[in-house]
Amino acid sequence: MANAAMLCPRCKQLIGSDENICPRCGASRTNPWWKPIAWTWGSLSNDWLVNSIIVVNILFYIFSLILTRDHSFTINPLSLLAPDQSSLLLLGATGTVPVDKYGLFTSFLSANYLHGGILHIIFNLMAFRQIAPWVSLEYGTGRMFSIYTFGGVGGYVVSYLAGIPFTIGASAAICALIGSLLYYGKSRGGTYGTLVYREVWVWVVSLILFGLIIPGINNWAHGGGIVIGAVLGILLGYSEKRQETLFNKVLAITCGVATIFVLAWVMVSAVALRFAN
Repeated sequence: MANAAMLCPRCKQLIGSDENICPRCGASRTNPWWKPIAWTWGSLSNDWLVNSIIVVNILFYIFSLILTRDHSFTINPLSLLAPDQSSLLLLGATGTVPVDKYGLFTSFLSANYLHGGILHIIFNLMAFRQIAPWVSLEYGTGRMFSIYTFGGVGGYVVSYLAGIPFTIGASAAICALIGSLLYYGKSRGGTYGTLVYREVWVWVVSLILFGLIIPGINNWAHGGGIVIGAVLGILLGYSEKRQETLFNKVLAITCGVATIFVLAWVMVSAVALRFAN
């Protein structure tokens, strides 16, 4: 029986019905569903930035649990292995309370690397591991990281302006990546662009439904991230229209330096404040 045309499970390039491997990245059309989140030395060398971001998220989640004083048991899966709010506040949670009461404007960046439970971080990192390499493929690694960073910050600024008191998670930044792919698919057009646009819209609809069903979802950050990601896609351009420039590389390095500085600062401050009490 002939195979049907499909999107590559790794890079989302169209694989024809007569092709067994992706003509763009060489991935097999029969890759299992878990392949995008598998960590191997090969993927680490190819997707070093993506895996580095994942590692930082995991380390900060573990660190938030270490700082948590109340490890009360819960049967609620959404609260399983959840850090307490004081630990998250020390590590850079954002919202009107951290910003207005404590002046923590750096929390617009640091909040993107914090999570409120085991399911929270698993779902976010699975989504990131699937979306980020796709954006890197179409925009380049530097532009992907700039979209991720500015989109996450912008999403949380929108959330702050909407009056959300306390919030965390990588989803605002991930939504920015989704927004950039929405623009890419619509702008590129053709068979592949249309397929990208349609598939990404499935993500958007899922986010909307998820936000309506699950309590505590920060829909303002999600929506802000998607819109800002699309705008950044327009401003920065994607590889088929414009190759990465020196400006793009400098912008990405600036995002990296700012991220390292802010996360190092909140980590040192959190340790000093927690163990001083």
